[in-house]
Amino acid sequence: MDSATTAYEAAARGYDLYVLHTSYGQNTETKEYDCATTLAEELGAAEFLRVETDHLSRIGASSLTDDSMAVEDADPESEEIPTSYVPFRNANLLSMAVSYAEANDCDAVFVGAHSEDYAGYPDCRPEFFEAFEAMVETGTKPETDIAIEVPFVTDSKTDIVRRGVELGVPFESTWSCYRAEEPACGTCDSCAYRLEAFRNVGREDPLPYAERPTRAD
Repeated sequence: MDSATTAYEAAARGYDLYVLHTSYGQNTETKEYDCATTLAEELGAAEFLRVETDHLSRIGASSLTDDSMAVEDADPESEEIPTSYVPFRNANLLSMAVSYAEANDCDAVFVGAHSEDYAGYPDCRPEFFEAFEAMVETGTKPETDIAIEVPFVTDSKTDIVRRGVELGVPFESTWSCYRAEEPACGTCDSCAYRLEAFRNVGREDPLPYAERPTRAD
């Protein structure tokens, strides 16, 4: 949902889209890929690239990629980094995106991270993206100028749903669940905060859920 709204935001700002989808062994990679291809087609993307890697899965230490770890239910009171954190994932994914962007003379890489992400994931903090942009400037060709754009980095998921509604994002073609490919579980962090965001803007989430808790906790 966050990445989809970010893609629509980039299109609204006048960018031609080169869509990159990564499958790295996450539990719902097939469903995510199906959503990504649908959205790329609806957005009229100039190109769609799928990159399949398994190194993050083989590294493990995340309930998104490691079958020996259970995906936890949402716990908004916890101050611990959740088990769904994939060690340094965004640096891995952004490196692929920057390579793709430089090869196609793109001006920016858009990322869907937001404030509720970086409360739990260290590689979603504004400082991380600022540091990564500096690294991109140092590590690419002199004539390359690629901005790391994180349009919702200070916003909440509720803000993202509200903006997505304004942009006409087809939320039925997005997937957020950490556990299952259909129906969504409704109780993992990602499902719980997504459902709460839709409630906050007075909209019905179009996805099928095994459970629809009335609150994120």
